[in-house]
Amino acid sequence: MPLHVPPAPTPALRSVLAALGSPSAVREARTPSLLRHQGPVTPELPLPVHVLEAITATGATTRLAGWRFLIRSGDRSVAAAETTLTADGWAFSHFFEGPYIPSTEQALRQAETLTQPYQPRLLSVPGLYMLTLWLHGDCAADAAAGNPADTDILVPLAPAPPGIAAHQPHRVADLLPTLTRRVTPAPLLRQTA
Repeated sequence: MPLHVPPAPTPALRSVLAALGSPSAVREARTPSLLRHQGPVTPELPLPVHVLEAITATGATTRLAGWRFLIRSGDRSVAAAETTLTADGWAFSHFFEGPYIPSTEQALRQAETLTQPYQPRLLSVPGLYMLTLWLHGDCAADAAAGNPADTDILVPLAPAPPGIAAHQPHRVADLLPTLTRRVTPAPLLRQTA
């Protein structure tokens, strides 16, 4: 079943296209694969990046942090670009590369084989240095808003934190207890004299 990739805000896409067209933006990125790449590149697969703010008894709350675009050349991604919301609207933030790019592509290919349609998003869990592909069950939802539903799917991207398998899909209701235990600091033990 095809994924329903949400359209990115037009100003976010324009900011990435402008950065790709700027030799100084590409050079300052210090992204080796983008620097040495020859030929045309295009921003594709825009995914909203949400950050996990809190986990409560009623579920997880998130906030939109930006939009991420895979920068493709031919049949492969050579980098990624991220945008952020500023007081003036959407603006280019930075280019980057690393393991999350091929891991995102692998998770998206994996999601394409599912029978239920989903809206793909990214969910960052800063307390665990973890990034997941969030497959939201409401394909018509505003991609910039909302929180994970219990029946949504989270696919941890590699590298995943110890004890959490990368590319293993989990229902939100099943993974949240593990995340809660991991991000909640343990109480300090009181020492007695």
